[in-house]
Amino acid sequence: MDIKIHSLRFDADEKLLDFIESKVNKLGQFYDHILAAEITLRLDKSETHENKVADIKLEIPGNDLFSKKQAKSFEEATDLATEAIRRQLKKTKEKQRGI
Repeated sequence: MDIKIHSLRFDADEKLLDFIESKVNKLGQFYDHILAAEITLRLDKSETHENKVADIKLEIPGNDLFSKKQAKSFEEATDLATEAIRRQLKKTKEKQRGI
């Protein structure tokens, strides 16, 4: 799986990049045919503490899956976004099997 991580309006440290890569790699357990993943991290201009946004776009045969979550930290936003993508992957897999 090809993973691309983009950070907008800030420089992500190596620890954060490794965390995100490991989370996204685990999605391969739920669906074998993931072609690529594109993760965009950005700081929102909102006045609240929950101003960190993680977007995940997964390319799979047939269509793409997308999740966007906002939280207090990039780790939490990534957790929420990967969980949403995992549910989408399970639904896609069930549809393909005809369940």
